[in-house]
Amino acid sequence: MKAEHVSDTINRIYLDNGDEIILVGTAHVSQNSVDEVRQVIETENPDHICLELDKGRYESKTKEQSYANMDLKKVFKEGKTFLVLANTALASFQKKMGNQTGSAPGEEIIGASKIAQEKGIPYSFCDREIATTLKRAWAKSNLWNKAKLIATLLSSAFDKEEFKPEELEELKKSDTLQEMMNELSKELPGAKSALIDERDRFLATNILQAPGHKKVAVIGAGHANGIVKTIERLEKGELSTDLSDISQVPKPSKLGSIIGWAVPVALLAIIVAAGFAKGFDESLKYFLIWAGTNSLTTVLFSILSNAHPLNWLVAAIGAPIAVLNPVLGVGIFTGIAESQLRKPTVKDFEKLSDDIASVKGWFKNRVLHAFMIFFTTSMGSILGTFVLFPIMLRIFG
Repeated sequence: MKAEHVSDTINRIYLDNGDEIILVGTAHVSQNSVDEVRQVIETENPDHICLELDKGRYESKTKEQSYANMDLKKVFKEGKTFLVLANTALASFQKKMGNQTGSAPGEEIIGASKIAQEKGIPYSFCDREIATTLKRAWAKSNLWNKAKLIATLLSSAFDKEEFKPEELEELKKSDTLQEMMNELSKELPGAKSALIDERDRFLATNILQAPGHKKVAVIGAGHANGIVKTIERLEKGELSTDLSDISQVPKPSKLGSIIGWAVPVALLAIIVAAGFAKGFDESLKYFLIWAGTNSLTTVLFSILSNAHPLNWLVAAIGAPIAVLNPVLGVGIFTGIAESQLRKPTVKDFEKLSDDIASVKGWFKNRVLHAFMIFFTTSMGSILGTFVLFPIMLRIFG
């Protein structure tokens, strides 16, 4: 294999079998990228076009979506809260960049598919499903890193910084979305493998295996070096073309399950031990101290988050129950309750990517508000169990 760096945005790869791959690195939000993609396709007239896009994202960009069909109950119950928030935060970031550059996010990739259709050139989606990528990043992160992952994604949505014209032009050389992922990977090595390394491998493998002797691959500029190196390793046989190991969400580890049950077991052990040592009354007192502390902090956080008054009761009752069953979480109870007590409108769903970028939006938008209640009450329950409960034991125990 031989790789030739033609320009800041184009790499030409000559494979050992005589096939040729032209990588076009784009910024996703640059009008120059849109124009360059069309020029390269018309000049090269390839046999096949590879797109850094999965089928789901393509359909979301080209077809009208019925936001009202999103079932928030299902989102909470199936643990998809992070996935929806992450997608919304990324969409908000892309929209902001598109507003500054005058080019809709991903327009150059969608444009490449349209040109392919116009010219009758076969094309394929070469990226991994975004849901799988985000789920793998989530699964590979511990509790602290999950919090940082959410914070980083949200900070990108809240960022109000305006880019100067010369900075916008630099987007062509270093895909800004990928730069955000690179910054994230410095703090979260586990997430890096899912967000960057695995996707480079996924893209490179699908591009290499796509039909045709001459292929144009339209990718984010940040993936170019990784794809070139991965294709070289694939050509040498150092990497397998089997992608099954990175195409599925990792199953929860047994250790994680054990740790999840350790908290309720420890709590019950303390209560039972008190009963044996000092009698039933003392055991009951310990239980009430814990349940009261957990409920109180959870309710307090729900009040601070402006939850519906009836949801305060849900938080009070649900918090102790959720801690004793690690499969559940108080956020599931309060999130579902909030979404039912204050049902979101179609407008709430349509304005998600705008409202996520402001504190006011989180309180005003009923979808985001339900998500906020999910997180804040979960934090309140954790605070009550691990911080305040030991303190209350010393005072009253």
